[in-house]
Amino acid sequence: MAKKEFPEKQALKGKEKPAQNDVGGLSGDFSSKISGLSSKVFGIIKFILAIILLPLVYSSVVSFINEFILIDKGLQQIFYNGIISFLVIYLFIWEPVVIYNKGHKLLEIMFSFFKPMVNVAPFLLPIYTILFFMIYGLLALGVKSDWLIEYTLFLIGFSSILHLTFSAKAIRSKKGDFLKANYIFGFSFIFILNLALLALGFSFIFKEFSFVNFCNVSFTIFRNIFLAVFKQLFLF
Repeated sequence: MAKKEFPEKQALKGKEKPAQNDVGGLSGDFSSKISGLSSKVFGIIKFILAIILLPLVYSSVVSFINEFILIDKGLQQIFYNGIISFLVIYLFIWEPVVIYNKGHKLLEIMFSFFKPMVNVAPFLLPIYTILFFMIYGLLALGVKSDWLIEYTLFLIGFSSILHLTFSAKAIRSKKGDFLKANYIFGFSFIFILNLALLALGFSFIFKEFSFVNFCNVSFTIFRNIFLAVFKQLFLF
């Protein structure tokens, strides 16, 4: 015969599982709170770093303009026309996100051998701008014509702002961005890197444009701003 259990034992057994579930629920809530707190702390740290990067964004822009205005004004305007053309198309006609996505996939293929870069490189590197610089360098060896540099500058301006626009949009759309730290820090870093790549490319094309001067002036302005703020905050 099967052994019968008393009602008291059956009641005790029935209560055992909820007790275990309560313990698991408490530990799960505690771990989720810890992870949430750590993510907020990390977000605050990134927000502070982002604020520190903002003066470097400013100094890089000023330094780039100081070098860029040294080249021919007509060529400057062609570069700006490329930027304006993209903005007009993006705001009033069509969002060329498909072009950006194809460049995104191309970089994923190029860095497939190094997985950590697969997720980062498409946001950091303006693949079309880099390709236009490389194509110009190859064609300039055999083609000596004004139209080559003019079309190249237009495409570089167009592709540069395309990359910055959609990279900013992709970063901004990410959820759980405490204090917008990821957006401010990420886009500031991308902007500085892209401006440095433009400066490097232009230094190879134009003898008037100096990449060394760009770096030196950027650092000098950034250092002066940082020291001025530091004195205001800590030295009375």
